[in-house]
Amino acid sequence: MKISFANPSKPKAGAVVVGVFDGRKLSKSASELDKSTKGAISKAIKASSFKGSKNHSLTIMTPTGTRLERILCVGMGKPESLDELAFENIGGRIYAQLNAQSEKAHVLIDEIDGCKLTPAEMAVHVGIGSRLGSYKFDKYKTKKKGHAKPVIKELSIQCVGSIKAKSDFAKQNKVVDGVFFTRDLVSEPSNVLYPKTLAAEAKSLSKLGVKVEILDKVKMQKLGMGSLLGVAQGSAHDPFLVVMRWDGAAKKDKPVAFVGKGVTFDTGGISLKPSAGMEEMKYDMGGSGVVIGLMKALAGRKAKVNAVGVVGLVENMPSGTAQRPGDIVKSMSGQTIEVLNTDAEGRLVLADALWYTKERFKPQYMIDLATLTGAIVMALSGEYAGLFSNDDKLAEDLANAGKVMDEKLWRMPMGKAYDRMIDSPAADMQNISSGKGGGSITAAQFLKRFVGTTKWAHLDIAGVTWEKKGTPTVPKGGSGYGVRLLDRFVADSIEK
Repeated sequence: MKISFANPSKPKAGAVVVGVFDGRKLSKSASELDKSTKGAISKAIKASSFKGSKNHSLTIMTPTGTRLERILCVGMGKPESLDELAFENIGGRIYAQLNAQSEKAHVLIDEIDGCKLTPAEMAVHVGIGSRLGSYKFDKYKTKKKGHAKPVIKELSIQCVGSIKAKSDFAKQNKVVDGVFFTRDLVSEPSNVLYPKTLAAEAKSLSKLGVKVEILDKVKMQKLGMGSLLGVAQGSAHDPFLVVMRWDGAAKKDKPVAFVGKGVTFDTGGISLKPSAGMEEMKYDMGGSGVVIGLMKALAGRKAKVNAVGVVGLVENMPSGTAQRPGDIVKSMSGQTIEVLNTDAEGRLVLADALWYTKERFKPQYMIDLATLTGAIVMALSGEYAGLFSNDDKLAEDLANAGKVMDEKLWRMPMGKAYDRMIDSPAADMQNISSGKGGGSITAAQFLKRFVGTTKWAHLDIAGVTWEKKGTPTVPKGGSGYGVRLLDRFVADSIEK
């Protein structure tokens, strides 16, 4: 679907989209169109239950006296409640309503009293929302229901300031490219996406100017990454550590580092998971998918930041060579870990990835993402991701970025009492708690032992990586959660 921007005009064909506010109040464009169609809009609204509330819409077919296919009246709600996210949701709803109905649609954007956004800004977010809502992963369907491709070929968004809208949209659209890349990676089955092929996907970012380095098993052995390698030893697929660098700022500027868990399939290892729902573990590489998608977004929009992305890629399988409960491994940091449960493997992968990142790049901030614990799903469901941090300012900045992008974070507690729960009588630490409860917190405490004094945040995204219901901008499936949040964090807190 092509998304274009133009100055206001009177469309003569195709579909036209206009806004209606609470109380059936017509927008300026809706009012003008109503007059030119001899009251088609006001008559249709009067005969319906449509009141202009948000999330509601009304379609008027082939209005008399015109060559228009249809008029879509979109409920806008109250003008003062309209913000960036509201317009993105409107864009997603427009796509859902018009796809498979019209080849071209014209969206008419007006200045709105009570709304802080300019028409150009509204237009940009309508366009972004439309594109986000258009995502579909059906590459393996040989018989597609309905239309193999979206029928709507062009969405023309008309507003004052269309040249600026076009420019701003182009930049933000690069971030959507990153979101789509993450959604694609998370959606791929594990027989297609395993450590080697996921590393190759990350390598593809080289064409955008990202420097990509791939460390194989031998290199990791030389670095002493016994924690990560222990997870991988039961699989036929070799592990990899991928390092991605985007140098968009001055050489003297310290980088911000993003570290992702990339378990391309997690059976639980010898501590085998129940079979019901195990197929979902194809997206246990969600953290690495976000980091790779984020690096694509930053490079695509030429972000003025030095960013490092590091992903540890493994497959956790049971076999005759698999790690056993009770094994003790030595991490790159030199700290030893008693592995009491092989299904608590993500933290073992991140331990070496975090230490490596900290030691090599000495970043100003280090943020890791992982589908780490079922405990965070029990605590927060799919409404929030868990946020853990050793720095209040970093935590606040991340939470604020999450609010703006509707990728919400809830900060969780940490402390010495939780830390003592992972002390081991046989090694420096154990990979699960010796007590009951607080599973996501003790996992974060485990990771904290590998970050030193670096300002660090851990995002447990286990509950938000896969969208089961679908929203106007996030269809069912891989959500891409985290890419826009972290891009906004970079834009607001690093690039400013």
